[in-house]
Order: sequence, then structure tokens, then C-alpha cells
Amino acid sequence: MTRRVIQLFVGLVLYGVGCAMTVEAGLGVDPWTVLAQGLSIHTGIGIGWIANILGFFVLLLWIPLRQKPGVGTIANILLVGTSMQVVLWVFPPVSGIVAQLAVLLGGIVTVAIASGLYIGAHFGPGPRDGLMTGMHKRLGWPIWTCRALVELTVLFIGWLLGGTVGIGTVLFAFLIGPLVHVALPLLDTRRGTRVAAAPAATPADTAAQR
Repeated sequence: MTRRVIQLFVGLVLYGVGCAMTVEAGLGVDPWTVLAQGLSIHTGIGIGWIANILGFFVLLLWIPLRQKPGVGTIANILLVGTSMQVVLWVFPPVSGIVAQLAVLLGGIVTVAIASGLYIGAHFGPGPRDGLMTGMHKRLGWPIWTCRALVELTVLFIGWLLGGTVGIGTVLFAFLIGPLVHVALPLLDTRRGTRVAAAPAATPADTAAQR
């Protein structure tokens, strides 16, 4: 239990750090962070705080889906955006394409490792992951359909609001799944037990890890 709790909190904090790195790289971010950026531009509230607020409102969508949050779900809402905001306060944006790419890729890898940590702790999915799995259970749609529908909608709204969409968004989409696929078995506290829902729990977020 001690290992699981530590792994959960470390994973969630690292998830926020990784997301902040992709923001600082300035080459495009994952869909949920695009939305957080867009809302931040129009409200003046920090991106990390917006991420926390979004997590809370996404959790409300669990009610009609009859999803039940776990300790990890609540911790996700409180910690990911907070650690993200702290990093954005402390570190300035990166300049120069080589440095930007390095920070972007470092952020994506950090998010993947963080996802393996918090998902592998088995304290419940993040609010965004739970939304997708809840849609799958209630509506009978394939996981990939639920994920695509939610994330494309979020991405489009965030882009309209001024969020950063670019090569980083594409790289995140293509790399995060395979990287989490590698990280999760290594960090699973129930190692040896197959985690059937692992692909669905890959965050965008996320987010989601946020």
C-alpha cells in the first residue's frame, strides 16, 4: 500500500511536469492542454488551474454514466494541474527549435512514465480516462471511438479559443500510446496481472491525465 500511494502521487506530479514541458516547448500540446490553453487566454487564469477546473467538470459527467471515482481520480484533479502550474511559473518558455524539440520529447516521455506510475498504482482512473471508459460501458461504443470523439471535440474547441496546435500535438498523439504500453507493465503494482483497460487509460490526457 505504501508503494502504491507513493507511486500514485509521484506519477500525478510528474504528469503535470510533463504537460508543462510540452507547453514550454511551444510546438503544440495534447488536446486537453490545448483546451486549457485556450480557456486560459480568455479568462486570465493559469493553464494548470484551468486543467484542475476542467477535471472537476469532467468528473460531473461521470454521474449520468454511473461511474464511481476513486482516490486516484480525486488526486488527479488536485495534483496534475497544480504541479503543471508550478513548473510554468518557475521555468520560462524554451527558444530554438532543437531545444524546443528536446523539451517536447522529454515532456511526452515524462507523461508516459507518469501514466505508468499512476495507472499502475490502481487507485482509479483520471477524470478524462473515466469519461471515455464510462461512455464505452453505457453506450456500447468502442473505446477508440469514445476517445477519438472526446479528444477531437476538445482539440477543436481549444484551437478555436487559441490553444497551441502543432507538430507537438501530432507527436503526442502518435507516441504516447506506445510509450505508455511499455511503461505500464514495468510500473504496474500488480505485475503479472493483465491490465485489460490499459490502452483506454492512456491519458491525453492524460491529464488526465488530467
